[in-house]
Amino acid sequence: MKTSEIRIAPSILSADFSRLGEEVRAIEAAGADLVHFDVMDNHYVPNLTIGPLVCEAIRPHVTIPIDVHLMVEPVDALIPLFAKAGANFITFHPEASRHVDRTLSLIREHGCKAGLVFNPAMPLDLLDYVMDKIDMVLLMSVNPGFAGQKFIPSTLTKLTAVRARIDAHQAAGGHNIWLEVDGGVRADNIGVIRQAGADTFVAGSAVFSAPDPDKGYRTIMQQLRAQALNL
Repeated sequence: MKTSEIRIAPSILSADFSRLGEEVRAIEAAGADLVHFDVMDNHYVPNLTIGPLVCEAIRPHVTIPIDVHLMVEPVDALIPLFAKAGANFITFHPEASRHVDRTLSLIREHGCKAGLVFNPAMPLDLLDYVMDKIDMVLLMSVNPGFAGQKFIPSTLTKLTAVRARIDAHQAAGGHNIWLEVDGGVRADNIGVIRQAGADTFVAGSAVFSAPDPDKGYRTIMQQLRAQALNL
């Protein structure tokens, strides 16, 4: 995996919401590649977080892509709203959509990259039918709903399986697909997660709750990237 393929996506679910604009500017300045935006509806998952208006509010504060993870059911009605609010990636859980192919098409029709999210106990079979329609696969390494959970080790096996699918897709002439992991990613495990096949890493508590001697998240971002690269 090339160095350029390592991407860190801090999740603002763990940020200080009283100064969110400042927080997202700080993570971009510290070297973040994406802003990860967790949307929970207190229906699909047992928590309620943020919506399109917050996405629209932070869009002017960063130039890096906004990576919207929809933990909502149903999903289709929110897609145009987040696209208009400035999202660049929109991912969703297939079991929350009545027609997965239609939802993927809807995301792309609104100018965003599309992706599917798989919970820890969710099989990967669906990928065999949609590889040409997705730009990202997101594997949850915790059960979704709350920040600060521990990484589920069996995710490593799933990462390896998805990486094999992506590599086979590209070898057959297909487009590049990012492989993202979300949940319990820290400096002490990001290296083994990368070795299993991930190229994009969501880190919430690991970034926003880390000791911050430089007052700008540069220290933890450098640590995450260095550990991912085994430096």
